[in-house]
Amino acid sequence: MAEFLTDIKTLRERAKTEIDKGPVTDAYGADLERVIQVCNEALATEIVCVLRYKRHYFTATGIHAESVAGEFLEHAQEEQNHADMLAERIVQLGGEPDFNPDTLATRAHAEYAGSLDLVEMIKEDLVAERVAIMSYTEIIQWIGDKDPTTKRVFETILAQEEEHADDLRGLLERLPEELRRVNESPEQI
Repeated sequence: MAEFLTDIKTLRERAKTEIDKGPVTDAYGADLERVIQVCNEALATEIVCVLRYKRHYFTATGIHAESVAGEFLEHAQEEQNHADMLAERIVQLGGEPDFNPDTLATRAHAEYAGSLDLVEMIKEDLVAERVAIMSYTEIIQWIGDKDPTTKRVFETILAQEEEHADDLRGLLERLPEELRRVNESPEQI
């Protein structure tokens, strides 16, 4: 039977000589610089989502706004957690999280939208969640087995983005028909 594990003495020696690499070892199979770049793009996406959700939380008005605003706030907090997870992973990989506000919107996959209409806010957030779902799914497939830890970070975030999309779709479905109709174009009615 073939041995699959390098002898312990060799592993210890390698660990000592490459101590400055932190958790990144020779077994790391991904393009490290590209993974850090992709994580920084996702970080920008999450920060833009935090900002959009916070704006929607503070500017939502109308008879149905209270429950919808509560959902916006919850999503903003969860998006902030995603940003923190990504920043932490970037540092673990030896990179620097890019919080530069001057380039945030251009690096993000999602857009910052500023509607003041409650239904449009929900739709803007749902579109952003769907964009995140599609891009994070592609990232997970691209990473494959080359970086299991980063893949798990994205899988965790993806699962919550899917929950957000489902929550937002449910909000739209529960809004009164007349409120939704006001926001539809004549050809949709």
